[in-house]
Amino acid sequence: MANLKQKLRNCEPVAAMHVNLTDPCVSELCGALGFDFLWIDTEHTAINYPVLQTHLMAAKASGTDTIVRIPWNDPIMAKIVLEMGPTGIIFPMVNTTEELDRAMKSSLYPPLGNRGFGPIRAVRYGLDDINEYITKTSLDMVRCVQIESATAVKNLPEMSKNPYVDCFIFGPCDLSGSIGELYQVFGKNTSDLIDEGVAVLKAAGKSIGVSTGTNDPEVLRYWHEKGINVISAGIDFLHILNGSRMVLDAIRKVQSK
Repeated sequence: MANLKQKLRNCEPVAAMHVNLTDPCVSELCGALGFDFLWIDTEHTAINYPVLQTHLMAAKASGTDTIVRIPWNDPIMAKIVLEMGPTGIIFPMVNTTEELDRAMKSSLYPPLGNRGFGPIRAVRYGLDDINEYITKTSLDMVRCVQIESATAVKNLPEMSKNPYVDCFIFGPCDLSGSIGELYQVFGKNTSDLIDEGVAVLKAAGKSIGVSTGTNDPEVLRYWHEKGINVISAGIDFLHILNGSRMVLDAIRKVQSK
């Protein structure tokens, strides 16, 4: 069975969900369901570094891969997360070839990049062979970037040539905001930009992802039919909210008779 990086390199279908809550039981529980990976978000959530590490432990215990989105394309933020040993990392708001190069270099050791050396949990606190980590394991890490602006879409022909990116992930909401139509995710202008980007990435043989909070089958089909093979959908707190609402509605319905 192909690992996550191989699936992405082969442009195979990949399914994930978002983890936003701080309790690591979320990753332990949802990780056991069979997702290809859990998207653990530190950009828009209260998940800090100690909490993140417990999520990574919980996901590993459930046998699930993890990709962590850091708050910004910042080498210091990337370094701290990489030392914890997730399966991969997501850099948000990457708009130019220069920004993309900076992101990739911060995840690669010299001479390929400029990542500082000091893996901790990533080498199981020294139980793993350091040289193997440098020459193989660190290279096997999944590297993703988010396309969240019209500028990024226009720069994709050059950005897609970077050999280290395993997946380019569209952020439709911020993409719509970049053209003055925030939250008009399915508007024609945003849709056209995504179609333009998808065409470029398909020609380059790259995996294409999308991040969406919904679990609506019609919306998921919409993204699939656009040619997107990596779908990260649904959020832990929305799953709880929707499930709770369903139960409450059922109780009220029974009690009203």
